[in-house]
Amino acid sequence: MVRTPLTPEEHERGERLGRLLREARGGRSMAEVAASARISPETLRKIETGRAPTPAFFTVAALARALGLSMDELAGLCELAGV
Repeated sequence: MVRTPLTPEEHERGERLGRLLREARGGRSMAEVAASARISPETLRKIETGRAPTPAFFTVAALARALGLSMDELAGLCELAGV
């Protein structure tokens, strides 16, 4: 299966999401947040650094829950950061 290349906007959105998640994580370790979200620390690292710019919806939902954010809150923060 061949993936279509991401647009610059999709890359930007992935980097923005990664920044917001990293900021929301605060002083908590990657391992702690990843375990709480039931994902691997490497997956979280890829999302936070923008190397996984289009994470699955359920992964984002699990991270939002682990960080104490609602999906609405996270979507709003992503929109505000892009302005």
